Amino acid sequence: MRTLLITIVCTLFVLSAAAQGYTFTDTKTVPVTSVKNQASSGTCWSFSGLAFLESEILIAGGPEVDLSPMFVVWHAYHDRAEKYVRMHGTSSLSAGAAAEDVMICWNRHGIVPTEVYDGLSYGQPIHRHAEMDAAIKAYCDAVIKNPNRKLSNAWLEGLDAILDAYLGKLPETFMYNGREYTPRSFADSLPVEIDDYVSLTSFTHHPFGEWFVIEVPDNTVWGESYNLPLEEMMSAIDCTLAAGRPVLWGSDVSEQGFAWRRGLAVVPDADLTRMDDSELARWVALSEAEKSASLHKLEAPGVEKVITQEMRQEAFDNWETTDDHGMEIVGTATDQTGARYYKVKNSWGADGHVYGGYFYASRPFVEYKTITVMVNRNALPRELQRGL
Repeated sequence: MRTLLITIVCTLFVLSAAAQGYTFTDTKTVPVTSVKNQASSGTCWSFSGLAFLESEILIAGGPEVDLSPMFVVWHAYHDRAEKYVRMHGTSSLSAGAAAEDVMICWNRHGIVPTEVYDGLSYGQPIHRHAEMDAAIKAYCDAVIKNPNRKLSNAWLEGLDAILDAYLGKLPETFMYNGREYTPRSFADSLPVEIDDYVSLTSFTHHPFGEWFVIEVPDNTVWGESYNLPLEEMMSAIDCTLAAGRPVLWGSDVSEQGFAWRRGLAVVPDADLTRMDDSELARWVALSEAEKSASLHKLEAPGVEKVITQEMRQEAFDNWETTDDHGMEIVGTATDQTGARYYKVKNSWGADGHVYGGYFYASRPFVEYKTITVMVNRNALPRELQRGL
């Protein structure tokens, strides 16, 4: 009878935990614009980079404006394709890029609002880039294999024609809120200083306190990041958010603990300290797949892995942490147990999502899976600004 009672109590506890789930309370948020949708395009880097700048504009007292991700994509794709040809096809040529591409475009070409240039010139209501991506790659490969053994003076025009066909011709001038602008003058009208933004990272295959080119395929502009110990990189994130500014986050979301539909990203671990001898014996007897399946039910907050510098490096070296997604960290939060999280704005749309296009990433997840963060140097304490 006592065994039955214990079983019933344990079952009720599990059901209660499953029903309870995760409850988040925001503790700090920064100004944001609306959630956008990159749809079927590999352009998170452009969407997140501009979301970051849109927040910075609001914080500086500027207008709420939706900036055009596809204006940036046009220019970045052109530059990436040209480099691909000049590198004889040995560099990366795909939809992916890096946060630095957004900043480079702003400095070289300016920016335009989305309502001026939406990049939907190919008969689709949402961004679908598979055909364009394949066409650009095939075209550049044909240029590289050129049987004439000499590049024509027309190949760049041909590349631009593909971009124009899919994304539309870039505006030289446009009207916005009753004023005429060029992309350059519009960018200059906004309270943004691109030189204020710095990229930070934390890996041990380069010395701390130095700049290095992060070795990921999408970093085709060879942008440099400043290398910090893990605790200092996390301090930079925390100080930036505490100062009321956003963080541009390049991360890996291929982990099983990234549960987008549930608005959650965690790195769960077994709580061996709460297991009695029989429970521990059963746990040890499980296969790795069974352990993982049990941990990733994510029915309620639990123990997470303690992330070390060595764990980060091993995951990066083994290509378990890759640069597969760019997002904007817009605040901090806690769950019902008091554990700390970061509130993240994604670019996968808001409709039908549990948090309207946002999710909550635990501190261990950010410690473990961050490739780079970009922050406004002015938000950092003086000791962290040294060397930047």
